[in-house]
Amino acid sequence: MAKKFDLRVYVVVVSFHPLIAYICEEGLARFCTVDYQTPTTQNFSNGYMHLTNYSLNKLNENFVQTDELVAPN
Repeated sequence: MAKKFDLRVYVVVVSFHPLIAYICEEGLARFCTVDYQTPTTQNFSNGYMHLTNYSLNKLNENFVQTDELVAPN
């Protein structure tokens, strides 16, 4: 199975002609704490499976917290 996630990469565009953009070397990834399944009427209300919100998933018993800025998680 796989976890649902979202990935954010931050970019600032300082000019369009010529195009000049800077990509931040660090991004942000958020993962659900329960393996993803296609939504059904039985699992639709399981926020731990369908929502990547940190404030929600940190309450799940499967949540793993890291205090490192760069962690091989």
